Amino acid sequence: MVKLNTVFFGTPDIAVPFLERTRELTNLKLVVTQADKPRGRGMEISACPVKKRAQELGLPVLSPEKLKDSFDEISSISFDVGIVVAYGKIFRPNFIALPKQGLINVHFSLLPHLRGAAPVQQALIQGYTQTGVSTFWISEGMDDGPLFLQKKVDIAPQDNAKTLFEKLTALGLDTLRETILQLEQGHPIRTPQTGTPTLAPMLQKEDALLRPTQLCAEELHNRVRGLACGPKPKICFLHNGQTEWLQLIKTAPVAQDGPQAPGTVLAVEREGGILVKCKEGAVWLNEVQPAGKKPMSGEAFANGRALKTNTCTFIEQ
Repeated sequence: MVKLNTVFFGTPDIAVPFLERTRELTNLKLVVTQADKPRGRGMEISACPVKKRAQELGLPVLSPEKLKDSFDEISSISFDVGIVVAYGKIFRPNFIALPKQGLINVHFSLLPHLRGAAPVQQALIQGYTQTGVSTFWISEGMDDGPLFLQKKVDIAPQDNAKTLFEKLTALGLDTLRETILQLEQGHPIRTPQTGTPTLAPMLQKEDALLRPTQLCAEELHNRVRGLACGPKPKICFLHNGQTEWLQLIKTAPVAQDGPQAPGTVLAVEREGGILVKCKEGAVWLNEVQPAGKKPMSGEAFANGRALKTNTCTFIEQ
């Protein structure tokens, strides 16, 4: 069977295994990434993970400041399909028309659910119990092109963004393999998306500031799960008249309710940590990380700061 000629578009770490799978299964003629930019603590100019891996593999790479700047070079290549994974740029109609068959995007949700930049994180934040991977044909709209394949996976109660990314990466690699094999066999599936779309917008720093006065226990817990890969979820607490931010690593919601104000410490226990009243219900802060410190149990933090029960310690900020 003749291999497809492909161009790969991708940028971050999550796209690297898909680059490798595309190279394994197709005649990969070019890798296109975003331009080098300041990264890391030192903010030194460096290449993105996909570019670094492509160079290690000896593949030709383009990393233009603007995708349109590379149009002539890409259009000079004859290729069947473009494979897109977390590229991070919008494709104009002239780019969509370049491959003989089109551009295929690997997206981490069951479209039309969770269209947008953060489908994995938002699946957790929005309380989904099932998600999956879609390969679809890129069109001019946002994640609204016809579907090629979809595969489902359950979201376990203990999943957070890190573990869900791992599940979806493994599932996505299988989905991409099947997509490429179907294309090689001459079966370019195009199924229109149906159902009511939901959105998965990019996360902002404000999303990581968790306020018990505004969130019920389940909502706060789901934010912690969804923000496990950043921006880091934080809650504000009052200590000796000063406010500080405390990073939350692991939580557990409970239905416990009562007359106390949201933010009140209801209990401190070895197993659970710190039980905090929310807008509705309460949440255990099992594992936390104070600024400049290592992660610790909620109980260790409470004891170190002499937190008292029935005091409104976690406040609005």
